[in-house]
Amino acid sequence: MEFDPASLRYNDQGLIPAIAQDAASGEVLMMAWMNAEAVARTLDTGRVTYWSRSRQAFWIKGESSGHVQTLVEMRVDCDRDCLLIQVCQEGPACHTNRRTCFYTAIRDGAEVELMAPMV
Repeated sequence: MEFDPASLRYNDQGLIPAIAQDAASGEVLMMAWMNAEAVARTLDTGRVTYWSRSRQAFWIKGESSGHVQTLVEMRVDCDRDCLLIQVCQEGPACHTNRRTCFYTAIRDGAEVELMAPMV
């Protein structure tokens, strides 16, 4: 059965959350938004493409930074309203130059920085 991006459940803005995960390590790297066209572009090109809500434009991860995400596999959750994007990540995934956007933990009521920028 051929996949149709329109079969996914998008929110009122036509977007679906996409969680990027390192395919080799299982590490959760980041979360961003996709619309149906970004899903289709990602599947067609193998370069992970998101929708920027602030710029109202597509962005191919790593296009300007060089920190490319290459698609390994796209998975759809049971409710069809969230995507797991398994990727091969080159360099940091976060715009703060950290490996992951999830670099802060809350421990004993305090925020703790878990990692410094890579660059």
